[in-house]
Amino acid sequence: MNLKRIITATILSLSLGFVLVGCSTGNSSETTNNNQNLKSLNFVAQQELPTADLSLATDTVSYTVLNNVYEGLYRQDKDNNLILAGAKEKGTVSEDSLTYNFKLNPEAKWSNGDAVTANDYVYSWRRTVNPKTASEYAYLFDSLKNAKEIKAGEKEIDELGIHAISDYELQIELSSPVPYFERLLTLPSFFPQNQSVVEKYGKDYALKSETAVYNGPFVLEGFDGPGTDTKWTYKKNDNYFDKDNVKVDIINVNVVKESATALNLFQNNQADDIVLTGELAQQNQNHPAYHPLLQATTQYLNFNQIEPTSPFRNENLRKAIATAIDRSALTTSILGNGSIPATGLVPKNLMKSPTGIDFTEAVGDSYNKFDAEKAKQYFAKAKEELKIDNFEFSILSSDTDSAKKVIEYLQNIIEQTLPGMKVNLTPVPFSVRLERSRAGNFDVSMVSYGADYLDASTFTDLLRYNNSGRWTNDTYTALLESAATTNVRDPQKRFDDLVSAEKLELEVQACAPLYQVAEAHMINPKIKNFVSHPAGAKFDYKWLEID
Repeated sequence: MNLKRIITATILSLSLGFVLVGCSTGNSSETTNNNQNLKSLNFVAQQELPTADLSLATDTVSYTVLNNVYEGLYRQDKDNNLILAGAKEKGTVSEDSLTYNFKLNPEAKWSNGDAVTANDYVYSWRRTVNPKTASEYAYLFDSLKNAKEIKAGEKEIDELGIHAISDYELQIELSSPVPYFERLLTLPSFFPQNQSVVEKYGKDYALKSETAVYNGPFVLEGFDGPGTDTKWTYKKNDNYFDKDNVKVDIINVNVVKESATALNLFQNNQADDIVLTGELAQQNQNHPAYHPLLQATTQYLNFNQIEPTSPFRNENLRKAIATAIDRSALTTSILGNGSIPATGLVPKNLMKSPTGIDFTEAVGDSYNKFDAEKAKQYFAKAKEELKIDNFEFSILSSDTDSAKKVIEYLQNIIEQTLPGMKVNLTPVPFSVRLERSRAGNFDVSMVSYGADYLDASTFTDLLRYNNSGRWTNDTYTALLESAATTNVRDPQKRFDDLVSAEKLELEVQACAPLYQVAEAHMINPKIKNFVSHPAGAKFDYKWLEID
């Protein structure tokens, strides 16, 4: 460990105005609000917040923020069970599983005092599905009646299968049954939005914390712009219906991308939750504050196959890169934070068959293994098919400390295993990586995708609907259609369809899964009920307490 580098990074961050309020006891005062004796915490984020707009959010950082300042019909509790939030009681479901009726919580209010009504859900869902919004997560609504037709411009937005029966009664109509539909309702994409506020601010809506209103346990403060602002604050929402169960008043968040700097802040009682990577994670594994949190999240390489002339449309080229990577060495020697090698795109412990077989076990582990000789053979075939002697490409990634270490390892192992292949690295801020990925401006992009819900389809649908690399396969699509329609009410056949789809994409290496993500956290021991969800929004701060 380079002590000089750690000290320099720390001094630099402090000199740039990085000052955290309070200490790790959680009993500091929040001087900016002229209040005393508020219970406050200081958390470190690794990346900037790309968006605070519910209709546009797709990433882990945005989902965490939005989950803490908004809420929908249900929340996940500390044990990942569904509990009532915006709903007054559990929804009733028709015999054919196509119609859901909800009675809403009349005590739910927006932070400006407005009541949260059924129309707020109707407006929000219509806004997200509306093609003019260009929401990447609009596909999550495809099970709603008329959603696909609306996205295709064939039907009007008011024909979407969601209706306000009264101010506090909501009806949802599906086009086909969805076994995990109620789980979707815990996702920020399905939260309500205040129509009058959205229309008041127009194009400026949610670009700053003050151009939105909130209905969750906290309100967002101090956020000054997506993708650039490096600090924001969660403040307890005085209008939240369940505010008596929110025990923390202030959570200050600062973006710190260097693990060494974050650790220094933690050790000096200036941060209560940080993430460690690499050597620092390994060195602190026996510390009482160390908590490795395994997520239902997969880090993978996405190949740009948009253009017909793209070299990454060559299957052997993709296989050469994928089999040149030693994932065990990557997780053990480079990350050292509890992450495990990925055997496929779908992570472990996400979904089981009706007989209790884990999805990854059903798929097997023969598709994604390091094999230097096979990699060389694939590369030789690719060069012959592409009529090239050498190949050069760039890996686009976020610029966090851990991301840079991973792509440096990938560069070394690929070039070492495949002579004649040159790998360039392009680490950029998180929001820039998202923007370039969406625009197709990359060769290979390193992507981290977390499960939206506890079902393999959240990953299999990713390659179909939300894949910036644009890989397509008719057989793959047919298997997903079968799982969503023909076999949707037969759990075993549906499971088999999804397993077959996963095997197919791994056989042709549509993408290159790297590892199942774990985050090595250092958490102040005085914090109780630090809730981490494996799927959906990663962290829920509603339950936090300070001992």
